[in-house]
Amino acid sequence: MSLPYNRKNKSISKFLRKTMTKEERHLWYDFLRNYPIKFYRQRRIENYIVDFYCNYAKLIIEVDGGQHYSETGHINDNKRTLLLQKYGLHVMRFSNTDVIKHFTEVCYTIDAYIKHSHNKNS
Repeated sequence: MSLPYNRKNKSISKFLRKTMTKEERHLWYDFLRNYPIKFYRQRRIENYIVDFYCNYAKLIIEVDGGQHYSETGHINDNKRTLLLQKYGLHVMRFSNTDVIKHFTEVCYTIDAYIKHSHNKNS
């Protein structure tokens, strides 16, 4: 199934790939880019742009900065997650602090989810 996206967001997603946060770069270059299952950076889905997307596992990974922890941030994130779940996608959220201070655990969590997803699909 092809996910819908807003064509107007193409330049924004391209810009976001070039200007990833240090935490996003760390997760991308030190884990996801060379993961044996394909991940995409800054993938457009409907009117949103998600940080990382794995079609195989129907997995979205978001690396959240401080703006996500305000009341408005929580409301917006919940709305976004509900929409993405309508497409059968699973959303994992990690804070910037998680990626920096608990990188191994973050990678393990992602890997375990994908392996579990593979076993369900087999």
